[in-house]
Amino acid sequence: MNTLLKIFTCCLLAIVCLPGFAYTERNLLQKEGDLDKVKASLVMDQKWVPYPAYADRAGWDKLLGANKEAMIARGEKLLDYQWQVVKATDYLEYERSGNRKIMEDPFGKNNGAIADLMMAELAEGKGRFIDQLINGVFQSCEMTSWVLSAHLGSQGAQLSHRSLPDYKEHIIDLTAGDMGSLLSWTYYFFNKEFDKVDPVISQRLRKELQERILDTYMNVDRFWWMAFNLQPGGMVNNWNPWCNFNALQCFMLLENDKDVLAKAVWRSMTSVDKFINYTHEDGACEEGPSYWGHAAGKMYDYLQMLYDGTGGKISIFDQPMIKNMGEYIVRSYVGNGWVVNFADASAKGGGDAQIIYRYGKAVNSPLMKQYAAFLQKQGSSSLSSGRDIFRTLQSVLYANEMAQEKASYQVPAYTWYPETEFCYMSNKKGLFFASKGGYNNESHNHNDAGTFSLYQNTTPVFIDAGVGTYTRQTFSSERYSIWTMQSNYHNLPMINGVPQSFGAQYKATRVQFNPRKNTFSADIASAYPSQSEVKSWVRSYTLSDAGLRIEDAFTLNKVVASNQVNFLTWGNVDLSAPGEVLINVNGEKMKLVYDKQAFSAAKEVIELTDPRLSNVWGKEIYRISLNAKNSSLKGKYVFTIQPVK
Repeated sequence: MNTLLKIFTCCLLAIVCLPGFAYTERNLLQKEGDLDKVKASLVMDQKWVPYPAYADRAGWDKLLGANKEAMIARGEKLLDYQWQVVKATDYLEYERSGNRKIMEDPFGKNNGAIADLMMAELAEGKGRFIDQLINGVFQSCEMTSWVLSAHLGSQGAQLSHRSLPDYKEHIIDLTAGDMGSLLSWTYYFFNKEFDKVDPVISQRLRKELQERILDTYMNVDRFWWMAFNLQPGGMVNNWNPWCNFNALQCFMLLENDKDVLAKAVWRSMTSVDKFINYTHEDGACEEGPSYWGHAAGKMYDYLQMLYDGTGGKISIFDQPMIKNMGEYIVRSYVGNGWVVNFADASAKGGGDAQIIYRYGKAVNSPLMKQYAAFLQKQGSSSLSSGRDIFRTLQSVLYANEMAQEKASYQVPAYTWYPETEFCYMSNKKGLFFASKGGYNNESHNHNDAGTFSLYQNTTPVFIDAGVGTYTRQTFSSERYSIWTMQSNYHNLPMINGVPQSFGAQYKATRVQFNPRKNTFSADIASAYPSQSEVKSWVRSYTLSDAGLRIEDAFTLNKVVASNQVNFLTWGNVDLSAPGEVLINVNGEKMKLVYDKQAFSAAKEVIELTDPRLSNVWGKEIYRISLNAKNSSLKGKYVFTIQPVK
C-alpha cells in the first residue's frame, strides 16, 4: 500500500491526532542537491526554455494551433488601451480608508494588458502589438514600485511602514514578483525587437529588473516570506513559494553568470524548503481550496521551473508529500463548482484545470489528471492566466496533451488529513460532510476549530460564509472584529455566552476519526478563553444514510450564562414548528431537529452587501441560534440533520 493510501485508510481504526504547528525540518530540496550539484546541473543561457523563439513563426503556429486566433483577438482589444496612472493618493487611500482596490484596479489592468499584448505578438509575429507593449514596459519602469499599497505598509515590508512607495528601497511582494517575471519574459522574447526601435528600452528594462528583483532578492534577508529568520511557531504561507518562484524565473531568464545563478537557485531552495517544512505531511492546504493555486500550486510552478532549469537533475516530484499536496485540491471538491472552504477560501471554485493537470503529470497522479480533464469538460478553465505569463505559456504547451486525458471525478467515501485535522465524509444518499479540528492561528485563520459544513446533492446547506473583500482591517489587529472570522458565525457553540479566541493556544484536542463508524470528534474546549469556564466540550459528528448526528457532551467549571449553539445557512428557513428548522436551498430540503424542551430557536438575517460574499450566497444568509433554556455544569446536546423528501 502506498503512502497516500495509508494516510487515508488509516488502517480502518480510530485515529487520534496531536494538534500543533507542522514545522518539520525535512529540507527535501536541500537534500536533493547542494550548491555544487546545483551549479553542475544548471542549463545555461536559457536553453531550458521549451518555447519557440519569437522569430520562429512556424514554431508558434504549431504550438498555439487553434488557440492562435483567440490570443490575437485578446491583444487587438488593447491596441488603443489607455495606460492607467496609479496616483500617489491611490496608494495613500489604503492608510486613509483601508481601501486597497483603488490602487490595485488600475495597476492590475495595466499588468493584464502587458500579458495579453505579449501573447498576441507571440501569436501573430507581425510587430502590430510592439508599440503598445513598449508603452506598457515604459510605464512600468517609470513606477516607483511594483508593490501593492496594502503590502508596503501592513506587511511590514517597507521600513517606513507607509503605503506610499519609498524610492530609497526596493521590496519584493507578490505583485512585484509577478511583474518581475512577466517583464523578464517580455525581455527574453522581445529585447531584440525593442532594440530596433531604441536600445534604451531594453537597457532600461534590464536595469530595473536587476535592481528591483535580482539584487534585492540576493541582498535582503528580512522579507518575512523568505522565512530565513523564522521563529518557533512562525507561519510560512503561500507568499513563500509564490515570491520564490517569481524570483527564480527572473534569474533563469536573465542571469547568465553560472556562479551567480547557482547561488540564487540555492538560496531559493533553502527558502522554499521552509514552506514545505511548515506544511503538514498529509498535504492539506490550511488556507483552503481557493488558495491552493497560490500555495501548493505555486510550489509546483517553482519545482517545475527548477526541474526544467536543471535538466531534471534537481527534483522532488517523487516525494509522497508533494503528491499529497497536489491531490488535496481534488479531494476538497464537492461538485457543481462547490468546494470545502475553511479559512478565507471561497465556497465556489474547483481549481485551475491546467495547473492541476500539469501538477498531476509531474507527480504521476491519475486522480489529478482525470479531475483536471473533468473540470476542463465543465468549461471552468481558460488558457490565459493574466499577468502570470508562465502559467499561460505552460497551459499552451500542454493543451493538446491535456485534451486527450480521460475526464473522471468521483467523491471519495472519506478523506482524512490526520495532521491538519480535516475530515470529509460522504454517503450514497448524496450527503457530503466536512469538518476540522486545528488551531486558531492557521494561515488566513478563522476562529473555527470544530466547525462543519454539510452539502446535499452537492449543494451547501449548512455553510461556511468565507470572507469578504480584503481591506486594511482584514490583516490587522482588527481582523477578529469582522463577523466572518468569528466562531459565533460558524457552526459552533458559544459556551457560557463566550466565542472562541484567536491564537495558537486556542485549539481542538483529542481529535479522532473512525472510518468504520463514520464518526469525527474533537474536544473544542481549549479553543475557548478562560472566561468561558469550560472544562471539556466534545463535539461528535456521525454521518449515516439517515443524515448527520451532532452531539455536544460538555463539562463546565461553572455556569455564567446560557449556552448558544449556532448554525449558518441560506435559502428559505422556517422555524415555525418548535423542535425543528426546515431549510430549502434551491430545492434541496433538510431538517435540523433539536430538543424543544431544552432550546428556543431564533433566526438572524445577515445582509450581504459585499460582492465577494453576495456573489456566492445572494443577498442574505441566516444564523440559526439555539439558545439553551436551562444551564447545568454537565450535559449533552443532540442535534440531527435529515434530508426531507
